[in-house]
Amino acid sequence: MAQPLHPAHPLEDNSPTASRAPSVLLWAGAGAGALVVVAALALWLHYGTQVFFEMIRTGFAACF
Repeated sequence: MAQPLHPAHPLEDNSPTASRAPSVLLWAGAGAGALVVVAALALWLHYGTQVFFEMIRTGFAACF
């Protein structure tokens, strides 16, 4: 009789760093997102609404 490719009860990693890695990645992503938002607000406050949107539009045009 054929055996399943994966066990019914997968092995669990009980090391101290096993549960910390997803948390670190989540916090790093949240920090990067917050940095992008803060940078956008800083540009908005420094250059004003019209120049801010013009810079964003020009940046997208340069990328695509």
